[in-house]
Amino acid sequence: MKSDLKYHDLTEKIIGASFEVHKFLGNGFQEVIYQRALAYEFQKAELTFEREIDQQIFYRDLEQPIGTRRADFVVDGKVLVEIKAVSDLEDVHMAQALNYLKAYKLEVGLLINFGSKSLEFKRLILSKR
Repeated sequence: MKSDLKYHDLTEKIIGASFEVHKFLGNGFQEVIYQRALAYEFQKAELTFEREIDQQIFYRDLEQPIGTRRADFVVDGKVLVEIKAVSDLEDVHMAQALNYLKAYKLEVGLLINFGSKSLEFKRLILSKR
């Protein structure tokens, strides 16, 4: 049952906010436009979020980071939200979002695409090992 999914209520609110943005703007804008509109919808929905936070990336046992990644949103410290504005989601977009989940040490993410005629979203789960 879908309501058994981890953070179901939170991801439902995020997806609902995304539908509001897509319903108003449609497709065809740059990603940053959707990101700003989504931040507004998150505020309206009283969701706690951080936007474009740099996360250091470490490799093996190196003490210094080898770089940083910046995800679009982390909502309530629990759900990573990566947005796209492309005509079709591709495997590379999924891989990017999954890598962000690992880097941010989160289990649940949403990959949301505003670029297609209808809003697309993928729920991502990264199991802890």
